[in-house]
Amino acid sequence: TAMHLSTSTVKAHISRILTRTDCTNRVQAAVLAHDAGLLAS
Repeated sequence: TAMHLSTSTVKAHISRILTRTDCTNRVQAAVLAHDAGLLAS
């Protein structure tokens, strides 16, 4: 399923995720999500 979001919306969501999870970059957030079992294999 495709989602149609603007670049600025995606950046805002990523920024909020990084702030709430105390991650400094997207890689850290991805590792956190993987370790929590949130990513499909």
